[in-house]
Amino acid sequence: MINGCKRRFRQGVMMALLWCAGAVLPTFAASAAVDVNTATEAALTEVRGIGPAMARRIVEARAQGGAFRDVDDLADRVPGVGPRSAANLQAAGLTFGKTGAAAKAEKAAKAEKAAGGGKPPKGATPVAGDKR
Repeated sequence: MINGCKRRFRQGVMMALLWCAGAVLPTFAASAAVDVNTATEAALTEVRGIGPAMARRIVEARAQGGAFRDVDDLADRVPGVGPRSAANLQAAGLTFGKTGAAAKAEKAAKAEKAAGGGKPPKGATPVAGDKR
């Protein structure tokens, strides 16, 4: 009798642990970072607190004013998003990616590389006035 009770108790504990794991794991998957400056409306709705209407307003504000610099910029430009809700959205996984000077520097470096800038290839003959 005692062994049967122990077995049922262990089974009950295992079932409870499995149930908890099943309830908790999806919340970790749903809290993946979403960049507000590159995400589509569908991707934005994956962030807790953003519904279809808010996602649409965010995308429209981004199209009109460019990339969002930070949480305050999001709160200022998107109707219906205040400082408190913007902070909650950031805590829920909304990120702001590279904006401002960092984005411009990265874009300039890519453009220079595409234009053939940088060091000349090995064995190239130096051109007069070239300071490479």
